[in-house]
Amino acid sequence: MKSVSAAAAAALVFCALPAFAQEPKANCKNPQTQMEMNICSQRDFDAADKALNAQYQATRKTMKAWDADATSDSKGADDALVKAQRAWVAYRDAQCISYGFQAHGGSMEPMLISGCQADLTRKRTAELKELTEAMGN
Repeated sequence: MKSVSAAAAAALVFCALPAFAQEPKANCKNPQTQMEMNICSQRDFDAADKALNAQYQATRKTMKAWDADATSDSKGADDALVKAQRAWVAYRDAQCISYGFQAHGGSMEPMLISGCQADLTRKRTAELKELTEAMGN
């Protein structure tokens, strides 16, 4: 009997998995619930992160070109950028977790964290774009 119950429970979980894989519905033009606000804030961060990654790749390309044209004692632009970006990601994530403590444990905490991440990510994207332009591209 126990094995039948376990098998039935496993079948229910297995059948429910596709429902969990679907992206939740949310009206991000006019979110009404905290869940919608959390979803929309996460989507905003995801879009900002995608733009950051595109700009980061463009900036790395510029830094690699700089290194290719530089004398041996002037190389290192790409390594410096990678080091800075890794440090910045760690800063962003720690800062935003700290920011989320305003509502720690509450339903609003994820929105505060992803909203902070989106804001800082957009600012970093602008910094990388400025760096790219300053380096001559």
